[in-house]
Amino acid sequence: MLSYEPLTPTGFLERSATVFGHRLAVVDGGLELTYAELWERVQRLAGALAAAGVRPGDRVAVLGANGHLLLEATFGVPAAGAVMVPMNIRLSAAELAYILGHAEVSVLLHDDDLTGLATAAAGAAGRPVRLIPAAEYEPLVAAADPLLVRVEDELAPLSINYTSGTTGRPKGVVYHHRGAYLQSLAMALHTRLDTAGAYLWTLPMFHCHGWCFPWAVTLAGARHVCLPKVEPAAAWRLIRAHRVTHLCGAPTVLTALLASEHAPQAALEPRLLACVGGAPPSPALLGRALRAGIDVIHLYGLTETYGPAVICQPQPEWPGLPVEESATLTARQGVGNVVAQRVRVVGGDGRDVPADAVTVGEIAIRGNNVMTGYHRDPDATATAAHDGWFRTGDLGVVHPDGYARIVDRAKDVIISGGENIASVEVENTLLSHPGVQEAAVVARPDPHWGEVPVAYVTLAAAARATEAQLIEHVRARLAHFKAPKAVIFGELPKTSTGKIQKNVLRQRASG
Repeated sequence: MLSYEPLTPTGFLERSATVFGHRLAVVDGGLELTYAELWERVQRLAGALAAAGVRPGDRVAVLGANGHLLLEATFGVPAAGAVMVPMNIRLSAAELAYILGHAEVSVLLHDDDLTGLATAAAGAAGRPVRLIPAAEYEPLVAAADPLLVRVEDELAPLSINYTSGTTGRPKGVVYHHRGAYLQSLAMALHTRLDTAGAYLWTLPMFHCHGWCFPWAVTLAGARHVCLPKVEPAAAWRLIRAHRVTHLCGAPTVLTALLASEHAPQAALEPRLLACVGGAPPSPALLGRALRAGIDVIHLYGLTETYGPAVICQPQPEWPGLPVEESATLTARQGVGNVVAQRVRVVGGDGRDVPADAVTVGEIAIRGNNVMTGYHRDPDATATAAHDGWFRTGDLGVVHPDGYARIVDRAKDVIISGGENIASVEVENTLLSHPGVQEAAVVARPDPHWGEVPVAYVTLAAAARATEAQLIEHVRARLAHFKAPKAVIFGELPKTSTGKIQKNVLRQRASG
C-alpha cells in the first residue's frame, strides 16, 4: 500500500521540530533547547553512535538521571536504528552487569557522576561494552554528522526495559515501535497535553520509558522540565517558575509533595494535573490532593504494558461529587486506555468474573501496548500470556460500571487462619487516620494463625499516634482479624520509582 508508513515515536520529534521548531522543548538546569535544537542534537547523536560502530539492531544502554542526555537518547538511539536499554540508576554494579550481559549491550551512555558505577558494571558484564560519559558525549555529538535510520518494520524492537527483579533475575521486556507510538498518543490524549503544557519529570525516565511521556510530551509540543531527583522544595520551585501543568509518579511521590511546606493551599495557575500509578493510591491521598486544588488521574500498568494500559477515566459528573466520594471513585484502576482492549478480571477457569464489585479474579490485559515478549526467555513469555491475555499478577474486582479495582497483589494477600486479608484494604484504612502519611501492611509468620498482618507506618510531620491507637482505628472499621497485630514506625523503603518495597518489609517481618 503506497500510503503506508511504519509507526515510530521518533517521528513525533521530527514533526515537532517542523511545527514547533522555535518553541522551548527542554529545560535542564541552565540548559534550554528548542524543538529544532533538540532534533538536531538527536540526529547528531545517531550519527555519533554509528561512528562508534553501532549498527541497526545493536543494543545501546543509557544510565542517567532525568536530564537532556537521557531524553536525547530516547530519540537518538532508535534514530540510529539501535535498540535502547534504559537502566535503573539505583541498581548495584552486579545487577547492572547482568542486564548489560543479558541484553547484549555494546555501548553504554552515562552521566559523569555515575562513572564509577558504569565502569564497574561494564567490567563485570562478560562482554566488551564501550563507555561514553557525558563529558565525552557532548564533543561527540557536536562533531558528528546527522543521521536518521528510517524504520521499516514497526514491530521491530525499540527498547528492552528490565523489570525490578524483586523475586529473582530481572526480565527484559521488549517494546516495539508501534506499541510505543500508540501508547504515547493515549497518554497525550488522556492527560490533555498541548503546546501550553509543561511536564515536570518527577517520574524516572528510565522506568518504562517514563510511561511513554518522553514521546507524549514531544508530540504535543509541550515543555520537558527536568528534575534529576525528587526533592519537594525543588519540585514546587520548578512547578511555579515554569508553570508546570503535568507530572507523574507513584502515590508516595504525591504524598511527599503534599506534605511539603511549599505545597499550595489552593489551586495553582495553571492548574496542576498529577498522574498517579505504580501502586493503588488511597482515597485519603486523593482527597488531600483534590483539597489542594490538584487534579488526579489514576493510571495502572506494568513494565510489560508500556506503563499505563489502564486509566480511571474521569466522568463529567465526578468533580461535582463530595470529595470523599470522588476520591473513592478515582482510586479504582479503571478501564483500558484508548489503544488497549477491554480490561478483564478472570477467574481460575479463564472466564470473566461477575461485575459485582465482590468476586475476585486476576487482571488480564491485551492490546497494542503489551510487550512483544521477554528477551531471551520464551518460557516466561509463554507463561505470562498462555491464552493471549497477559496475566498481571494483580487480584481485582469489576464494578457494575465496568471499572476494575485492585484488591491486592496475589503475592501480597495475607492468609490468616484460613481467612484472606487484602493488604491494600488495611493500608487504606490506616491512611484514613489523619496522623498517617504512609503505610504498608505485610504478612508475618505466626505459629497459630499461619500468618498475621503487621503494619509499617510513617507519621505525618508533627503528628502523634501510638500503636494501640492505630490498631483500634482499623478494628473500628474492619473485621477485627484484619487489624495489624503490630505497628512499626519509621521511613519505608522504596524503589527508584517511589514504590514501597514490600519484599524488604516482608523480610524484616519474618526476621
